[in-house]
Amino acid sequence: MNTVSPYGSWKSPISSDLIVSGTVGLGQIAIDGDDIYWVEGRPSEAGRSVLVRRTPDGTINDVTPHPFNVRTRVNEYGGASFAVAGGVVYFSHFADQRIYSQALDSQPEPLTPAANSRYADAIVDKQRNRLIWVREDHAGEGEPVNTIVSINLDNGADIQILTQGNDFYASPRLSPDGSLLSWICWNHPNMPWDGTELWVAQIKADGSLGEKYLVAGGVDESIFQPEWSPDGVLYFVSDKSNWWNFYRWQSRTPLNPPLVRGEAEIETSLCEMAAEFGLPQWVFGMSTYAVVSESTIICTYTQQGKWYLASLDLTTKHLTTIETPYTDISSVKAQGQIVVFLAGSPTESTAIVQLNLAKSQLEILRKSSNLSINPGYLSAPEPIEFPTENNLTAFGFFYPPKNQDFAAPAGEKPPLVVKSHGGPTAATSSSMNLKIQYWTSRGFAVLDVNYGGSTGYGREYRKRLQDSWGIVDVDDCANGAKYLAQRGLVDGERMAIAGGSAGGYTTLCALTFRDVFKAGASYYGVSDLEALAGDTHKFEARYLDGLIGPYPERKDLYVARSPIHSAERLSCPVIFFQGLEDKVVPPNQAEMMVEILKAKGLPVAYVAYEGEHHGFRRAENIKRTLDGEFYFYSRVFKFELAEPVEEVQIYNL
Repeated sequence: MNTVSPYGSWKSPISSDLIVSGTVGLGQIAIDGDDIYWVEGRPSEAGRSVLVRRTPDGTINDVTPHPFNVRTRVNEYGGASFAVAGGVVYFSHFADQRIYSQALDSQPEPLTPAANSRYADAIVDKQRNRLIWVREDHAGEGEPVNTIVSINLDNGADIQILTQGNDFYASPRLSPDGSLLSWICWNHPNMPWDGTELWVAQIKADGSLGEKYLVAGGVDESIFQPEWSPDGVLYFVSDKSNWWNFYRWQSRTPLNPPLVRGEAEIETSLCEMAAEFGLPQWVFGMSTYAVVSESTIICTYTQQGKWYLASLDLTTKHLTTIETPYTDISSVKAQGQIVVFLAGSPTESTAIVQLNLAKSQLEILRKSSNLSINPGYLSAPEPIEFPTENNLTAFGFFYPPKNQDFAAPAGEKPPLVVKSHGGPTAATSSSMNLKIQYWTSRGFAVLDVNYGGSTGYGREYRKRLQDSWGIVDVDDCANGAKYLAQRGLVDGERMAIAGGSAGGYTTLCALTFRDVFKAGASYYGVSDLEALAGDTHKFEARYLDGLIGPYPERKDLYVARSPIHSAERLSCPVIFFQGLEDKVVPPNQAEMMVEILKAKGLPVAYVAYEGEHHGFRRAENIKRTLDGEFYFYSRVFKFELAEPVEEVQIYNL
């Protein structure tokens, strides 16, 4: 028989200790012969990213020894921090951002000299005994300079610039015969999901590039993940039809005389459908498909927040869904008949999964968590659509409270936490998230919102945030909460909102400019748009041009939409969490708000972490944050905790 206890006071086996001790982050996958490599982010090792290798017999071993940290800071968000060929790995070490090479069973050796440069998204050019990387050079004054460079494997100081002149580069890829190089580039004020260009150039005898040829893209077309097939066809994803769909380009080799656009064949969408085969390129190396052969692509796509695995026949252009138990699939890589990808579902944490195409068999290679949790404590996400402003519809996942040991008193409705994802150009996932289950197993409901501007619903949905950040996202979060309250699913007087980074800005705007939520938690959130415009990194330096307007021309909008300038309108408790080494959203963004709320006499808490950047990686800080937010709400919403947690100092309570 269930114990009757108020929502929020349920005792849960999903503790913060359990979450941080039993979970690793899984990232970038690569296949080298019969070996599979990936990166593990380990909170228990102070957030260190470790390169690991799985051999065909199933043995998994660390490749990079302590203290090496396989992580790059290009564009600050990094990604694609290593490459591997012939059993030798080449990786970026976070501490000094140099490239190291490491043969199997050997120690890492520095390849590049100590310099103020960062590297990402490498490929190995075996023909010319070199690596090709995206480089971000911080040696000069002003913004760092991004280029694509080659690095001689016999002399790491021999670095040759292959292409330059654009603000950003990504995805350098060699044609199978090594004669052509393709890449993506874009310029301020665009972000890669706004507009990018796909270029191709022939590689000359001395390794430099010949005439460059624009294949596709522009300021209003986002190109994603170019890949060459074994027969020399270049595939890519474009959103020119509103949806990120597949296209292909057949080159004429050699490109001499230089081609003009239109002389090579670019087909209409290979599989035209209202689905997304692409993603916003927040980090390098994102991959939604792999070219398995001249005739087949294995891909993943999303519709209505759910991801599917499929096979695309390149001859018939027929797409066949591959049945899997997963609802979130990414990082697709393939070699021969083996496909490897990241996947998760509402009942399974993210895992690295292998699909044997010949045998139609799935095998889990590594789980992000080996925790076994009774389903009686797990809340399943319910996809919801709800009305929002301008007669439009927004989307989200609703998680009702779930704990097999407890029931609430008759007539009581649960408190709600609305989760506002970061980006804001990103999307929430339906994979099992123990941080969400932490809340639902204690008696909270959670709404994870894919507000207007999120990806997965087409370019037009992404464009809802154009000039409207701090309005559309805030309205959608508020309307989602009101929708649940009106249906009687949550307590309308105990609704909180929480978010990190851009989601932290949405959180602070919702608390300041709307009268819906009674409390909130800002994780490294933006409070002063002017300060962000003048004090952020290159990648996002002009992001606000599209979300707010050009600065300083539209300074009025920056002031009007900055919570810090309207703090007098904020009248509910807020807790702030901040990494003191954050270069994306500097700590002063939180600290200014905290001081204003202290002066107003509102309950406010501030938890800052030494050594943390944009997002928290250390186990003790992840634990402190989870428990701290829960403790804060217990005091604000006045419910008793089933078990003590570490308290946070709350001013003015």
